[in-house]
Amino acid sequence: MHSINVIGRLAAAAACGLTLLATPAVAAAPAAAAPVAVGRPLPDVVMAGLNGPQRSLSSYRGRPLIINVWASWCEPCRAEAASLERLAASKAGSRYVVIGISTDDYRDEALKWLRYSNARLSHYIDSGPHWTLESLLGASHIPLTVLVDAGGRVVARYPGARQWDSVESIRMIERAFASAGHPTQTR
Repeated sequence: MHSINVIGRLAAAAACGLTLLATPAVAAAPAAAAPVAVGRPLPDVVMAGLNGPQRSLSSYRGRPLIINVWASWCEPCRAEAASLERLAASKAGSRYVVIGISTDDYRDEALKWLRYSNARLSHYIDSGPHWTLESLLGASHIPLTVLVDAGGRVVARYPGARQWDSVESIRMIERAFASAGHPTQTR
């Protein structure tokens, strides 16, 4: 009787083993990074250069940073692009570094848009499957503009397109940095 139980258990174990071998492995997809909360520092990420070399996010520390997340197919993104260029070139904008991060699936499409728009700002491209920058910045919808202080902390997020070189937008940027304890107005 004991040998029948042992044989039965061996057969059951063999059947379970064969079932496991025949079943395709399913791995959980890596969890997307949660957006960095306002007031918290962005982690250091190496960004793939789009119209220039790759660069680490931490290399921008020391000056307030304005990050615009966009895609070439996004009409609101395209509509606000020139105002970001004008902001960066203005006296008010000289207090900040303005960069762009494309979420395009195809690098060539993003480059085509940058050439068409005569972009002078530094632009980087995020890519799948993890979309690290998009996740960290909280860009579930684009365009999104994120303000980061000189210490690398997120100050504010602004979804949607704006005329970034308008008086209202410049005041909004200055108020955001000032309310975070990081005034940017030159005295």
